[in-house]
Amino acid sequence: MGSPSSAAIDDIVPSDLNIPDNYVQHTLRTQKLRPPVTLDNLLGELNYISCTFVLLPPVIGLIGACYTPLVWKTALFSVLYYFVTGLGITAGYHRLWAHRSYNASLPLQYVLSFAGAGAAQGSIKWWSRGHRAHHRYTDTDLDPYNAHKGFFYSHIGWMLVKPRRKPGVADVSDLGKDPVVRFQHRWYLQMVIFMAFILPTLIPWLCWGDARGGYIYAGVLRLVFVHHSTFCVNSLAHWLGETPFDDKHTPRDHFITALVTVGEGYHNFHHQFPMDYRNAIKWYQYDPTKWFIATMKMLGLASHLKTFPDNEVRKGQLTMELKKLHRTQEKLEWPSDSNDLPVISWDSYQEQSKNRPLVLISGFIHDVSTFIQEHPGGSHLIIKFIGKDATTAFFGGVYDHSNAAHNLLAMKRVGVLHGGMPHGLDEKVVPPSQRLKIARYNELSSAYSSYSESEGGLLG
Repeated sequence: MGSPSSAAIDDIVPSDLNIPDNYVQHTLRTQKLRPPVTLDNLLGELNYISCTFVLLPPVIGLIGACYTPLVWKTALFSVLYYFVTGLGITAGYHRLWAHRSYNASLPLQYVLSFAGAGAAQGSIKWWSRGHRAHHRYTDTDLDPYNAHKGFFYSHIGWMLVKPRRKPGVADVSDLGKDPVVRFQHRWYLQMVIFMAFILPTLIPWLCWGDARGGYIYAGVLRLVFVHHSTFCVNSLAHWLGETPFDDKHTPRDHFITALVTVGEGYHNFHHQFPMDYRNAIKWYQYDPTKWFIATMKMLGLASHLKTFPDNEVRKGQLTMELKKLHRTQEKLEWPSDSNDLPVISWDSYQEQSKNRPLVLISGFIHDVSTFIQEHPGGSHLIIKFIGKDATTAFFGGVYDHSNAAHNLLAMKRVGVLHGGMPHGLDEKVVPPSQRLKIARYNELSSAYSSYSESEGGLLG
């Protein structure tokens, strides 16, 4: 088979160039689905190539390990080769080709293409096409490994049977023009056989005479670990952890996931900022793929490492922090809005104070019956102001009360004095907890506006 001509390569157009604006809904509505998998049709619905590469190595590896002693040099080499082929996926397939998060020199590209082939997860072009679809249609029926279909499905189930629905369109025309990608795609099977099985057998055999151990441990069992390490990005990373940047979709951040995926475990960050060459943004977070790419840059083998503006990253974090605060806020009780309280004249206030302990502070009338005996300064200080205006005394005349006292006092409001509050005490009307209360956008024009304007009400 001849190589495609330069003209043919230049003529490659994006596959999503002419899709309709309502592509997702149109596709979900019109695309024909394969029938559900049952025991009756299971054999006809299996993806036999994927089943072979995913299910056969664990069987061979476990049986082989029972009859093959593990030499320490082979064990060390197996771990090293695990990271080499793992980085072929994470630094190569994922961050370089699928997301274009940095540029790699030609030698590094070839090294990563061979290392990725050693992980036996499909060619760069095939893998990237599916991964780009996953990002574009996350958690929908057009996502090839939709996490909403269950942990097992997103881990390996989606590979074992033929897809019920064709994955959503995702453009890989840029990869079709990449000579390294085309080279690997053409020779992929030969590269897999050599990198996944022959090379890890040859090195232990030639260096310390352990061909059998090299095949079983560095070849077969290492492949099993690399497979499930990568598969965890589709499953565990959408199940375990927290969502510090966005909770719209299932991706999550967790240290354990990072450990088992060569640094791909900070998945919530990655789905928010997929073009960033990092998964972990803090120096102490485990991301060997980030460290590898940064090292390649220092060696002059990588360049143009992309990072998302820190200002925008912090906005995402702030949004999620505000959401958490808003959920906490909604569980608390707050003072009645002034518009919901009765307006009472001065004469009426004094008359009612004869029958119940009412105290006027900042234009609000408070029922302090439940707090007279609890007052830290003594009950006599409250009793002396029943039926009077205690504003000056409360705001520093006798004692400059704490924020907690302000908040508690506001909960005891039962009325508003006709004529309003004394001049110059506008900011005192709103208790400290409410000045920073988080308001949703549709609440800014409602009763919340009375306090949101005082200190620039925050959006939740």
